[in-house]
Amino acid sequence: MSANSLSTASGRPPVLPKSDVSSGVGLAGLLGLAVWILFCRAFPAIAEMVGLGDGYGVLSGPYASLTAMAFTAGPMALWSLLVDKVHLRASTGLDWNIKRSVEEVLPVSTVKIVGLWATWAIIAGLYCICRWYWDGPYLFAMDVLSLAILPMVFLAVPYVIWLDRHMVEPHDSTWHFGAMLLGRGGEIEGGIDLDAVKKHWRAWIIKAFFGAFMISILPGGFAYVVEADPSAMAGNPFEIAMLLITLLFLVDVQIGTVGYLFTLRPLDAHIRSGNPFVAGWLAALLCYPPFVWGIIGGNNQILSYEANVEGWGFWMANQPALLWVWGAWLVFLTAVYAWATVVFGIRFSNLTYRGVLTNGPYRFTRHPAYLSKNLFWWCSVLPFLVTSGSATDAIRNTFFLLVVNGIYYWRARTEEAHLLSEDPKYREYYDWMEANGFVTAPLSALKRKLIGRLSGRGRGSAGVAEPMAQEPAE
Repeated sequence: MSANSLSTASGRPPVLPKSDVSSGVGLAGLLGLAVWILFCRAFPAIAEMVGLGDGYGVLSGPYASLTAMAFTAGPMALWSLLVDKVHLRASTGLDWNIKRSVEEVLPVSTVKIVGLWATWAIIAGLYCICRWYWDGPYLFAMDVLSLAILPMVFLAVPYVIWLDRHMVEPHDSTWHFGAMLLGRGGEIEGGIDLDAVKKHWRAWIIKAFFGAFMISILPGGFAYVVEADPSAMAGNPFEIAMLLITLLFLVDVQIGTVGYLFTLRPLDAHIRSGNPFVAGWLAALLCYPPFVWGIIGGNNQILSYEANVEGWGFWMANQPALLWVWGAWLVFLTAVYAWATVVFGIRFSNLTYRGVLTNGPYRFTRHPAYLSKNLFWWCSVLPFLVTSGSATDAIRNTFFLLVVNGIYYWRARTEEAHLLSEDPKYREYYDWMEANGFVTAPLSALKRKLIGRLSGRGRGSAGVAEPMAQEPAE
């Protein structure tokens, strides 16, 4: 039985649901980012042209990289509002026909503002306690967040009041946390919902943890791209490939950072829920500082797959044709990785449910970013080729990169479990991918056949979609 014969529980063939984010959102952000990068590179000529003098260099500093977020977020927000009209969707939880007075919403809004301020104070305290935030690239993130906190505190007041005037149910998870602090649970039927409080904190821990990390890595790639001299790289396939790869990673980081920081309800970009599974958090956090330090990557980490390696540029240095082909392949893999972020538009973030994507590379596989990233590591590091000539080093490197691949597979499964438990639309997408995904469908068919043979069921089970566990082991 072919993969296309898979059907849903109702007996109908699976249908690909419409993506919650249009392709235009990410493309608008990409265009805005390109305009800013070109402006920064051309700034010396622009400064001279407008009469500022000829002593200026390119704009490659950390705050230029931060400004790039405005050029990325602005077009994405405008496209979302003016073209996609996301503010009118029921999924925002807003009804613009509801126009409560300020006096009517003030009691509820006050509780939510207290909840927000308390949340930010606790996060600031955690930043202060955790030493890694006060060293290296994280210092820039701390500077940015320190400057942002006062505007956030003041702007939260009119923003919360404005939203509460139009929210269908203003007693959201932030209200429940604020009410818990103020002892105001008696104001609604059922009192304080502790699950809502947990939901509030899952969302803000994700924003705080990943937001600081993303801000910290903005400057490096931005400076490299803005300062690069492509003419000096002409004819050097390795240097050209590395420039394009860095540019694509810059795209990923810039749009990803916008996604973490602009979780705004009127843009339908708010966090519906954070991953509730401990296994999901563990799998994700293993891949980021400070947890990744000492575990994954270089020579001294537990899961080191780069001991005595030099990478693709070293091993192919005397084969120009192969360098061009291999460099193009690595650029392609990075482009898929960046594309997987771009199509999220303003909604990118780890460990969250913020809608369902079914377009771009997500039409071919449910996890294009993980697939391309892991393939990139194999093809760029070449862990089985070692300068020491030691078979032990080659075996260790290969084994540990396979373990890292396993962590990403585990991470993907926990994300699927979260989304399958949240949204019927994702279940429709999951079923469609099982039957039609260019990458997913043949792999799923092979997996079903293997499982069928191992369990003694034979070919009869090959055409039936495997039910996804709703809750992974924790």
